[in-house]
Amino acid sequence: MKKMIFGVVLLTALSACNKEASKAESTDELSTEVVATEEAETPAAAVVPFKKIEMSPDEMTKFLAKKENDTLYVTNFFATWCPPCIKEIPHFKQQMAELKSQPVKFTFISLDNKDDWDTKVKTFSEEQGLSENVVLLDGSLLTSTFFPANFKQWDGGSIPFTIMRKGDKTDETVGMMSEQALIDKINSFK
Repeated sequence: MKKMIFGVVLLTALSACNKEASKAESTDELSTEVVATEEAETPAAAVVPFKKIEMSPDEMTKFLAKKENDTLYVTNFFATWCPPCIKEIPHFKQQMAELKSQPVKFTFISLDNKDDWDTKVKTFSEEQGLSENVVLLDGSLLTSTFFPANFKQWDGGSIPFTIMRKGDKTDETVGMMSEQALIDKINSFK
């Protein structure tokens, strides 16, 4: 009798597992269909190939110099190995999209090791849609005179670092910015 009860309980348990597996399979099939349909409806954005643009410290100094126009230049120094840098990138991307038709130019200066330029930086730039906005700077070529010659606050000791410049007005931020801080700083140039 015990064997019979144990057999019924075992059969019931196996039957319930099969129903759950069946239910899970049909749910997986349904969610796969939904995902496939959504993907088919949304055209995939074309990946812009990474353009390897490298600047020397002297070229960077010229790039950062005051320009006589009405464009706001937002320059962010980052590295792919820096979590705060990566965390703030979506804020910059949002502002890039919102200000696309305005005279604002966003540039991201990668301070990654030169060995990572063709791999990590390339992959990151393409995945983030920043291939046309990333410039490579070999940090090993920066001397102690580079920082005081170009910045009021930044000594190169930490990243991220963002400098905004429009004509004579500049704003420097050492460390990660929140989305609202970035918006406020950009709006202060209007």
